[in-house]
Amino acid sequence: MGSHPVNLAFRFLLELAALGAAGYWGYFRYGWWAALVFPVALAFLWGTFAVPGDPSRSGKAPVKTPGAIRLLLELGIFSLAAWMLWDAGNPGSGIGLLLAVLLHYGLSLDRIRWLLAR
Repeated sequence: MGSHPVNLAFRFLLELAALGAAGYWGYFRYGWWAALVFPVALAFLWGTFAVPGDPSRSGKAPVKTPGAIRLLLELGIFSLAAWMLWDAGNPGSGIGLLLAVLLHYGLSLDRIRWLLAR
């Protein structure tokens, strides 16, 4: 179910939400420059560290990463984004993002098993 097109679209929306949260928090805390820098930094991390052959991605891995590390990276980015929303004065949005992420990973147990086996 983790590589079902609907779940992949859901994950993509969560990724966009995380980038949006980073931009919002950056602007809230530091101004326009941070609204650009923080999302770009998160996108760089997300796109660079990958598990070779990940069926939910292109399969390309600029920096080959073990599956457990990739899973921790994803959870870390999503958790950071939820915290950023909370810290920027939107605790409901932060909790909502966290619940959506938990739903996604609940629907992606096959992908989690695949990642942990790599």
